[in-house]
Amino acid sequence: MKTKDIKFLEIRYLRGPNIWTYRPVIEAVVDIGELEDFPSNTIPGFHDRLTALLPSLIEHRCSYGERGGFLRRVQEGTWPAHILEHVTLELQNLAGMPGGFGKARETSTRSVYKVVVRAWHEDVTRACLYAGRDLLLAAIKDTPFDVAATVAHLADMAERKLLGPSTGCIVEAATAKDRRIPAIRLLATGNLVQLGYGARSRRIWTAESDRTSAIAEGISRDKDLTKTLIKSCGVPVPEGRLVDSSEDACEAAAEIGFPVVVKPSDGNHARGVFTNLMAREEVEAAYAAAVVEGSGVIVERYVRGSEHRLLIVGGKLAAAARGEVAKVIGDGQSTINELIDSQINSDPRRGAAEEFVLDIIDLSDNPVARLEVSRQGFTPDAIPPAGREVLIVRSGNHTDDVTDLVHPETAATASLAARIVGLDIAGVDLVCEDISRPLDAQRGAIVEVNAGPGLLMHLKPAIGQPRPVGRAIVDELFPNGDDGRIPVVGVTGSFGKTTVARLIARLLCLSGKHTGLACSDGLFVDRRCIDQGNGANWGSAHRILMNRSVEAAVFENGSDSILSEGLAYDRCQVGVITNVEAAKHCGRYYIETPEQVFTVLRTQVDLVLPAGAAVLNARQPMLVDMAPLCDGEVIFFAVDPDLPSLVEHRAQGRKAVFVRNRQVILASGQDEKAIVSLQGIPMTDGGRDDFQIENVLAASGAAWALGIGSEIIRTGLETFTLA
Repeated sequence: MKTKDIKFLEIRYLRGPNIWTYRPVIEAVVDIGELEDFPSNTIPGFHDRLTALLPSLIEHRCSYGERGGFLRRVQEGTWPAHILEHVTLELQNLAGMPGGFGKARETSTRSVYKVVVRAWHEDVTRACLYAGRDLLLAAIKDTPFDVAATVAHLADMAERKLLGPSTGCIVEAATAKDRRIPAIRLLATGNLVQLGYGARSRRIWTAESDRTSAIAEGISRDKDLTKTLIKSCGVPVPEGRLVDSSEDACEAAAEIGFPVVVKPSDGNHARGVFTNLMAREEVEAAYAAAVVEGSGVIVERYVRGSEHRLLIVGGKLAAAARGEVAKVIGDGQSTINELIDSQINSDPRRGAAEEFVLDIIDLSDNPVARLEVSRQGFTPDAIPPAGREVLIVRSGNHTDDVTDLVHPETAATASLAARIVGLDIAGVDLVCEDISRPLDAQRGAIVEVNAGPGLLMHLKPAIGQPRPVGRAIVDELFPNGDDGRIPVVGVTGSFGKTTVARLIARLLCLSGKHTGLACSDGLFVDRRCIDQGNGANWGSAHRILMNRSVEAAVFENGSDSILSEGLAYDRCQVGVITNVEAAKHCGRYYIETPEQVFTVLRTQVDLVLPAGAAVLNARQPMLVDMAPLCDGEVIFFAVDPDLPSLVEHRAQGRKAVFVRNRQVILASGQDEKAIVSLQGIPMTDGGRDDFQIENVLAASGAAWALGIGSEIIRTGLETFTLA
């Protein structure tokens, strides 16, 4: 089998809805060469080698719809392209990207296939695809392949390039079926995301939103200022003050009374926070470590109890978690460092990456933990006696969900603290012995108010139920079911797309909406061209959707763009197909038949929202056949009012646009309304140009579907010129 190979002829990233699915995918054109003559059941030992390399393929249900269905297919015989699809998906799954769409389809060229897999990130999925090819060839040729190292590399890449867990949970909540708020990642890496389109969009960056003011964030970083402000409004805080030297810190501790806490005045993530300090020398050591973590140091009263993190979203408690205490128990043989590794860091929930709920504990990099150990009379290399308990971290990761236990007064106090600081999303840290009792009843106190709080502790608590914190943030940003959408119109077809798109954009402008247009003539906002040249592509449409001044958008979508890039928007209010000449679309991207052309153009109809409309040319049987695929209503248009398809459509009480007595007619069932004479529409050459008349009808149908009044439509048609 040494001569057998799998070659990638083309690899395309379809970054939006496409002929395969609504989600971004990688589409690879694959040539399996001689392997066309060697289905999997003819390669000795292949099945066993494949399952040994990827035993988790047993979970793939393909072909038979049951566990093990795909591997059964491999035993019975299938081709490498199909196997590559599943191997790539499984590598993505093992790298932390579970589930996903996949397809493998023959082309008209022998041994050449299209392999399509869900792309969580272009670079990561490409890497999985190449690794999948190498793994598959290793199984075919019986050569070594290091699955563990490959998965580790892919997982590391995914961690660096995919959205972090906090941002990811917000995006997932926004795009869920019951909200359907579109999401646009504004950077290839990082966590800056736009939710919604144009003028109705909002932006998030981890757990901060575009409502999180710089002033509020600045206040939250200054712990002493935060404490001063919230204390002035009656929020209980631990007594304390800023200090400027080790000696000053010791004096402050004496004033307050031991035990005390020493911490940076503007630190975060609990770095440099030393608690329950009982002696002068401990304060001195803590000051030396805390001063390097921030621009100043605070000494304050130690509040007895556990640390809790309350997530406040829009003034309401969304979730609460209690901090964990980390400790080891001596065995008489192992050092404290070794005990930490075996008893604490071995927990699978711990790791250095952001997706791990708990942090790795390393005494060499944790002065707070080192001090805690030294206070108990040990060094990191000391061997505690068997059975001796050694406290390592007094208040570390927040692991246990306690949302349902929070006393209403405590929740209200935390909400007040967030409002005083000015944060729409806040992580309020408080210490108390019993979260189910008011703070005042137990000398509990709020110790910090944080901007951009981590959400993972609430998504994956060690004990208790996960909380829908992403949904809470989405509901705050988009209240009352708002979906963040502006009117989006997509126009495709064989001819006339540019003219129809320009005319629809003109009608939207006349209706009072600040309108973006991306078409073959360029990129426009209202009537101003902001980029000349062909704008009928994903990139230009993406720029329109990112423009926060745009209140409506119109996009021309050629079949080549759909096939090579996908569409820039997830759904649209109106989808227009002007006409179809199948031969015009054949010969590229392995599109060879009218049925395949149908699949390409129907993409535009598939994206119409349930409250939207598809505007279709009733003269074309292929487009009439697409009507049942639309989730919204369908508006037919045609010059001839007596077309059987149009007559039948109207008989069912549906809408149509046509010409009667040289008038443009809007009809709903049998009700007709003439809105303008063809004689008054310059682009129709006085009603003599049937092609342009169809374009007028298509644009009129789209405007009608958008709720634009007939007077505005008439004015737009009478004043629009092709020049």
